[in-house]
Amino acid sequence: MEPKLARYRELEQQLFDEKIAADPVKAGAIAKERGALAKQVEPYIEYKRLCAAIADAEAMAADPDMAEMAAEELADLRPKRDALYAKIEEQLLVDPSEDFSKLIVEIRAGTGGDEAALFAGDLYDMYTRYAREKGWKVEEISFSPGEAGGFKEISFGVAGDDVYQFLRYESGGHRVQRVPATETQGRIHTSAATVAVMPEPEEAQVVINEAADIEWERMRAGGAGGQHVNKTESAVRIWYRKGTPDEMEVKCQDGRSQGKNYEQAMRILRSRLFERQQEKLHRERSDMRKSLIGTGDRNARIRTYNFPQNRCTDHRIEFTAYKLDAIMAGDLDQMIRPMRDHVKKEKLAAAQTG
Repeated sequence: MEPKLARYRELEQQLFDEKIAADPVKAGAIAKERGALAKQVEPYIEYKRLCAAIADAEAMAADPDMAEMAAEELADLRPKRDALYAKIEEQLLVDPSEDFSKLIVEIRAGTGGDEAALFAGDLYDMYTRYAREKGWKVEEISFSPGEAGGFKEISFGVAGDDVYQFLRYESGGHRVQRVPATETQGRIHTSAATVAVMPEPEEAQVVINEAADIEWERMRAGGAGGQHVNKTESAVRIWYRKGTPDEMEVKCQDGRSQGKNYEQAMRILRSRLFERQQEKLHRERSDMRKSLIGTGDRNARIRTYNFPQNRCTDHRIEFTAYKLDAIMAGDLDQMIRPMRDHVKKEKLAAAQTG
């Protein structure tokens, strides 16, 4: 960490250099590098400060007249140091190439008809509540409503510090077991939805030749939405490399302007293409990915939500919490923290054996 601290301070000095300040491109690159380092270095600086304060308090404890005060200080300082150490340890395990602050989440109703669409809506509510509790920004991008409520499909953006590190393992199949509102016999039904968590790349990270790679058409939007949706050809459908093995289709109809829908559809397309690139990279690093954790395979069942038993189970790590009501209300850390701890242990073990 000391080399990173030295580089961080070097970059700070460079930002005060008049010649660098006069070059916006160079100054921007330096500021970006410094910002990336700050996430690891600033907690480390605070950690060193706490360690020094603890050493002083321990020395003070040797004086009988100061022992009580020193004990109070140590009781306050040591937990802060330990928590900061755990945070630094986690940050050191984060691959800089996977430290994204913006992502797009897609939720799609699976088997189960209307109940699956309602469950997709419940998942959307769960994630957006969780995101807002974290202080992240949520932006609805595109959706297709279910006939009885919920969503057949919904895409939304989430932006904020460490957003990808917390949500990255949510990709996969989510299964629900409950009595649907439409069930008259009181029988428990099983339905499903899929979640895909995709980093939202900068335009430079995914180059799309709009003249050669895509075809698009304007169309009249369908579904609920009032007179505007039914009468205006503002919806957009984009095909990427149509007719090739790489073909991909994106449709966006929720904005009132065609230009806005085109822009949103291109955001989704870039994220899907970036996800495809990441999956290829992950396959090349298969030694670090022997389980389903982190593969982003949306066909793999990762979690079951059992409402009658108030139970939520993560099948990848065989973890169960009997607080489903709180989880659906946005307390998703109950499921995310055990997964992150599991991955952390795997990475630490791999680093020690490697």
